[in-house]
Amino acid sequence: MRSHEAADAPHAADRTPGTGTGQGSGHGSGSGPVARRALAVGLALAACLTATATPALAAGAASRAEDSAGDRVGAGLERYYQQRPAWGSCSKGPDDASGRELDRAGVQCADVTVPLDYSAPRGRTITVAVSRLKATDTRHRIGAILLNVGGPGGPAVDAPPQARAAMKEVGARYDIVGFDPRFVGRSTPLDCGWPLGMTWLSAGADRAGFDRQAALQKGLADKCRATDASVLPHISTRNTARDMDVIRGALGERRISYLGYSYGTYLGTVYTQMFPGRYDRMVLDGAIDPGDYRARLLEGTERENEQALSAWAAWAALRHDTYRLGRTRAEVLATVDGVVAASARGPLTIGSGADAFRIDDSQVPLLLFSGIADDTEPARASFAALLSVLTEAAEGRPTTLPAGLAPGLRYALRGEGEPTGVQSAVICGDVAAPRDPERYWRDIERSRAAHPLFGPLTHNINPCAFWDRPREEPTRVRSDAAALIVAATGDPRTTYKGSVELRRQLPSSRMITLDGAHRHAVYGLYGNACVDDQVNRYLATGTLPAKDRTCVKRTP
Repeated sequence: MRSHEAADAPHAADRTPGTGTGQGSGHGSGSGPVARRALAVGLALAACLTATATPALAAGAASRAEDSAGDRVGAGLERYYQQRPAWGSCSKGPDDASGRELDRAGVQCADVTVPLDYSAPRGRTITVAVSRLKATDTRHRIGAILLNVGGPGGPAVDAPPQARAAMKEVGARYDIVGFDPRFVGRSTPLDCGWPLGMTWLSAGADRAGFDRQAALQKGLADKCRATDASVLPHISTRNTARDMDVIRGALGERRISYLGYSYGTYLGTVYTQMFPGRYDRMVLDGAIDPGDYRARLLEGTERENEQALSAWAAWAALRHDTYRLGRTRAEVLATVDGVVAASARGPLTIGSGADAFRIDDSQVPLLLFSGIADDTEPARASFAALLSVLTEAAEGRPTTLPAGLAPGLRYALRGEGEPTGVQSAVICGDVAAPRDPERYWRDIERSRAAHPLFGPLTHNINPCAFWDRPREEPTRVRSDAAALIVAATGDPRTTYKGSVELRRQLPSSRMITLDGAHRHAVYGLYGNACVDDQVNRYLATGTLPAKDRTCVKRTP
């Protein structure tokens, strides 16, 4: 997710990887990706597959490339694996602030050419943007490590400097390689031209609201198909995994290590199944259960999100004099309910002038959901400031947006500032969704009784209900893989039970549990020395812990 969505991908203080709800370019003015990440729905949200394979794909070049020997590729793919990137400056021009920052950090950038369709390798090609921060301890160099920060649709060209900081001393022994997945960021672009950036909306309070959602989501799918029909069938996790293997070959590496957050854990798992002989050390932080990857990726997270919201409410109650949200947990939660109820009666206006946003009961739950994937003090304070604004709007008072929030809202609610649609294109291209709107409505009403705030959000219809059927089936785990899984017990995006299930499916893996944290994405981001030290020990030695380990959240 970069942390889109309220959630997907940051390594420094401005990011929280995620399963996400967003995607975007990593260059330009610089405010877009960070602000959107802060808002982004952090699942780095969601997805899954295996190859139904069109006959050409099942029997052709792509399947031959997926050979565990690690040194054989299919006919027609050799030229992709044998290319050598032309490394150079990351800056694309005078307005490319992030590119200049990468240049200052010593990062080099290049494009890797890949086939649009792996079953037709001599056909149309696209480019995947890559970046590299070379190892400085060349005498003890381990190899290259590839990064994915979630999404789907999270760009990672800008991630190597933060990853090296997280890796501490061992970082100097790796070439740290970021990449923007196909059609993301600096790679060959896709833009569905949608009037909003996030499609993870709530069905609202009644059937009329749901019907509006169904019409909206169908319109989004139709618009993307009309704009990008020629490439949509080739946007999928499996094709991104194939691109990763081409990157490995282009780097001259027999095996490649990997660090993936949120949705990036699913991508990493898919890579282990498709290319079992071609990975070395693999860290999966905030894991998705591949068997549970689906179009409504947030289904099943309601309880964890309610717990995270409740924990935040207790924090806010202790700071009533600052935020005026209530003196007890129950009073703060009642304030939240009051904001949602007010938005159902009529849209709330937050901000002013060009940055005045009218938000209704399909959007308010998204903003609430987006604010609770991080239980650190700064994140909780930021969410409290937002809820204070929403409370003022619910009372009909004029409001001023918290600093830095407007760019994220422009993207999420208007689709401004960055391309739209990549996240949905990946998820919808991975796994088929139910088609009948009535099924969604029944699921919403069933969930609403137990989870009135988050049920209509997590079960709502989305563009996948109107998307063309995926060309391949979801990937299932059929072979073991040695990986280090990192998980927080209170993760409200990719829930702890997903990591436990992936651990079960991969018997040779090990898991580091962070107990007591309502946090999505931990390693190198959360500041827990126990977690960071164990991951870095594994990256340094290649040896997994002898048994699963538990770390404890530090309390202020």
